[in-house]
Amino acid sequence: MPRYLSGFALLVLATALAACGKSQPPAPPPPQVGVLAVHAQNVPLVQDFVGRLAATRTAQVRARITGIVLKRVYTEGTDVKSGDVLFKIDPAPLQAALRAQQGQLDQTQANAHNDEVKAERMRELASRGVIAKQDLDDAVAAAASAKAAVKAAHGNVETAKINLGYATITAPISGRAGRANVTEGALVSPTDTQPLTTVEQIDPIYVDFSQPMAEVEKLRQAQKSGDLKLAAPDQAQVQLLLPDGNVYPHTGTLNFADLAVDPQTGAVSLRAIVPNPDRSLLPGMFVKLRLTLGQRHHAFEVPQAAVLRDPQGAYLLVVDGNDVVQSRRIALDGQRGSAWVVESGLQDGDRVIVSGVQKAQPGAKVQPVPYRPEANVPASSYSSGD
Repeated sequence: MPRYLSGFALLVLATALAACGKSQPPAPPPPQVGVLAVHAQNVPLVQDFVGRLAATRTAQVRARITGIVLKRVYTEGTDVKSGDVLFKIDPAPLQAALRAQQGQLDQTQANAHNDEVKAERMRELASRGVIAKQDLDDAVAAAASAKAAVKAAHGNVETAKINLGYATITAPISGRAGRANVTEGALVSPTDTQPLTTVEQIDPIYVDFSQPMAEVEKLRQAQKSGDLKLAAPDQAQVQLLLPDGNVYPHTGTLNFADLAVDPQTGAVSLRAIVPNPDRSLLPGMFVKLRLTLGQRHHAFEVPQAAVLRDPQGAYLLVVDGNDVVQSRRIALDGQRGSAWVVESGLQDGDRVIVSGVQKAQPGAKVQPVPYRPEANVPASSYSSGD
């Protein structure tokens, strides 16, 4: 082997040995994640439903006598008070009937007076033995019959007066009068299937909705276990969300709970009552309502960004004491503001990963730093410890 080749080989070998002697490049640091220490607290139990508005009182205005409508007095769609005149029916036939009954009353009173005088005369004659006792009995009976006829005639007069009063149709309750179903000149009677109009009281107003019986039973079990304290019906607050997305300014309360379960839907009927002073809520409208049923004990609130989902459900990534990522399955109980309410799956003081979730893998080490919400995100009631 030539000498220069041997020197070249030694040079290559020395270079290789020097390269082997150098240290490997340092491993990359663990990814940085923003964590939030969560703590158990009492959280309002809030559930959302879809309900339909209904009037608290509804009265169908009907004719109570047969007659021709002369005039509609009220304005359709306006508020009326109890006793306000709504319709007027032609009173002429009723006035004539009243005069006829009054004449009949006068006649029966005259007959009764004559029969009473005759009976007195017969009593005087009978005391002297001039007439037979049977004649006296007949006269007394005729006087009594005439007196009864007077009472009947008085009743007929009162009935005629009542019927005449029915010619003026008034509002039975205070509320909003709807569309009139008859016009002037229409013949109406008590047997009509369609009312003249309807008056609805809409302040306050009802909100009818339903809740699955399974959820009701779940709440009962949570209350028995001490995890939940349900509010009394008159203290369960209701907030409405209008179709345009705005929050209705007046808060209502839970008013009614049906004791029976609908066999077709498996749901329990519920009803809330909400103030409606400006009459902006109308019967028949569909609204979203948020019902605060009570307080859930030992619950947690976490930002929405921290909650992850897969086919098995919702879960969180938490950092243990060794800064290693762990996966936790959780049970959610709805939203509160910008946070999710977690009813199970967390422990007090757990550090939940909120930012940098995509860089965290279960079983891997991370570098936790305190999570700081963005300035434009409203602050919620969860703890911001690290």
